[in-house]
Amino acid sequence: MIVTIDQNSGFCFGVVYAIQMAEDELDSGGQLYCLGDIVHNDVEVNRLTAKGLKIINHEDLRSLHDCKVLIRAHGEPPQTYITAMENNIQLLDASCPVVLKLQNRVKLAYDKLIDNNAQIVIYGIAGHAEVNGLMGQTDQNGIIVTTEEDLDKLDYSRPIVFFSQTTKSTEKFYRMKNLIEQRAANAGNNNVRSNDTICRQVSNREPQLRLFAAKHEVVIFVSGKKSSNGKVLYGVCKSVNPNTHFISDDSELQDEWFINADSVGIGGATSTPLWQMEKVAETIRSKHANKSLP
Repeated sequence: MIVTIDQNSGFCFGVVYAIQMAEDELDSGGQLYCLGDIVHNDVEVNRLTAKGLKIINHEDLRSLHDCKVLIRAHGEPPQTYITAMENNIQLLDASCPVVLKLQNRVKLAYDKLIDNNAQIVIYGIAGHAEVNGLMGQTDQNGIIVTTEEDLDKLDYSRPIVFFSQTTKSTEKFYRMKNLIEQRAANAGNNNVRSNDTICRQVSNREPQLRLFAAKHEVVIFVSGKKSSNGKVLYGVCKSVNPNTHFISDDSELQDEWFINADSVGIGGATSTPLWQMEKVAETIRSKHANKSLP
């Protein structure tokens, strides 16, 4: 059996930066808190908490003083920075540059258009850390849409500015964009501005992953269950190869997946470390060592 890891899978640069910043601080012997899971991958979070990283929530942040807190790649709303200043908290800001640029664009659009009765619409998942940060730029006045049914929330007689969470599916974003523009046009409104703000480190993986998934008889997609990006990329694999299986840990592998399989591909999300994919590959090789090509 040949087991191959997709060379384009694994951490994006934003996640690499955040984890490196955390490890540098922990290696220096300092106490470090992280506001939320540093990455949506429980295995990697457990590795870092074992090194001393303390995961906190926003309520915990309000009670902390005189310490260091890491802001993960997803970014944070303005209130987090205000709380840190008030409590003398040193922030190690690992916000992804792509997310920071999007936050700035949302803020500028909101400040400029609020007097025009415009709606700031965000395609994303309510409660997701990145979306929380974006909503903070609109004083919580933005409108989150996740499904086509959510589009009923919009007033199509008013101006609309449409953005996307950086890790959403490009195909689905453009589907939502077209539906919004169509409904607005039907209402006699051509004042719709759509902004493709999906991270190209994510979207560029989709065509590459389709090719990779098509090459193998079985695909194992490794990702944390909380990862929005993981769900998108798993769906890409599954659409090409029905023999694609989602796991968060090598203990979830099932022997029946590999019956009569000579070629197995392993892919992962932007929150999946290479070492975890290598561990999965080694588990498959060790269990199916006697399986060989004819």
